[in-house]
Amino acid sequence: MMFSISQPFKAIQLPLWLTQGSHSVDTFDRSYVVLAIFMYMIGLVMVASASIPVAERLFDNPFYFVIRHCIYIVLSVIIAIFAMQIPLSRWHQHSGVFLLMAIGLLVVVLLIGSTRNGSTRWIVLGPITVQAAEPAKLFFFCYLSAYLVRRRDEVKENVKGFIKPLVVLAVLAGLLLLQPDLGTVVVMFVTTFGLLFLAGAKLWQFISIALVGISALSALAYFSPYRWARVTGFLDPWKDPFGSGYHLTQSLMAYGRGEFSGLGLGNSIQKLEYLPEAHNDFVMAVVGEEFGFIGVSFILLISLVVVMKAMKLGRVAIAKEKFFEGFFAYSIGIWMAFQTAVNIGATVGIVPTKGLTLPLISYGGSSMIIMTIAMVVLIRIDHELRLSSIQATSKGGRK
Repeated sequence: MMFSISQPFKAIQLPLWLTQGSHSVDTFDRSYVVLAIFMYMIGLVMVASASIPVAERLFDNPFYFVIRHCIYIVLSVIIAIFAMQIPLSRWHQHSGVFLLMAIGLLVVVLLIGSTRNGSTRWIVLGPITVQAAEPAKLFFFCYLSAYLVRRRDEVKENVKGFIKPLVVLAVLAGLLLLQPDLGTVVVMFVTTFGLLFLAGAKLWQFISIALVGISALSALAYFSPYRWARVTGFLDPWKDPFGSGYHLTQSLMAYGRGEFSGLGLGNSIQKLEYLPEAHNDFVMAVVGEEFGFIGVSFILLISLVVVMKAMKLGRVAIAKEKFFEGFFAYSIGIWMAFQTAVNIGATVGIVPTKGLTLPLISYGGSSMIIMTIAMVVLIRIDHELRLSSIQATSKGGRK
């Protein structure tokens, strides 16, 4: 897998005069590949462990979800190989098209989407199921990064520049809430908020939009019975342990059983269909039960490293005046950090359950493919920055 992911860069041959005097030139950061493989493998093991009981009952095949998860990993790697060939200039150039694609997907899913558990979020294409919200996030962040390059001064100096991307976000949020998918709305809102802050918007603008956003989310929760049940269930899950608090109480019991070092791989009790969505939204609870505090800490550490590398990459790109690349890297870092925090926070009762996957670990094809593309974008940004530095250094040396 390592070979397959790095192979496309071998096609990029540097001129001889660029490599003279150097035994080796690293044109991209291979640690991204190593981190992605670690997350793939952890996810595969935990999905296998958590999904066998429910797969046996639903499909009479204990490895049903494991096989599908392996297929998703292979598809992700194949798509990654092609995505690596796309320069960031193309992402920048077609950001408007990507935004229209995001809106189109969210409209299509409302018209012909498949409904599960009261939510219409999936487009079924034969054996393939696409969750429209996943590519919509990536496409919107690409558009927002390009917008901040074009309107950076306007964002800093004029409230109109600050409001425009929020109007676009409001359109996407409206379509998402019709599914309904409040979790994705919150992720997009927080990432937009963070990007505008990094782009230099004024503090009073943030305070204003934060108040508006919190008020809107509170109203959405209060006037929707099922959302309000989730909020109240999160605040006191033991009040209704077999109703609104069922998911959380079962998740907390899984963490409690795991203690420091866990019960061992395959020894989870909660995954025996006590904990719903054990291989999906609540996979971290199974990790906590089988590997304890040590296993949870290890996954958090890997996720933290990915996020910190993305944020550092964004800072380096901005310093080199590669503003689109910098904002795009920042958006991916914020997105991964917040989605990871919400997923794990929901399993331990810090935040209400939102139905968000754990990036590159939870079961879910759309999420895995899109998160893989996000990792590829980071690799490509790093590659282009390194290549420009090598070329600049070599040209300086020739002078």
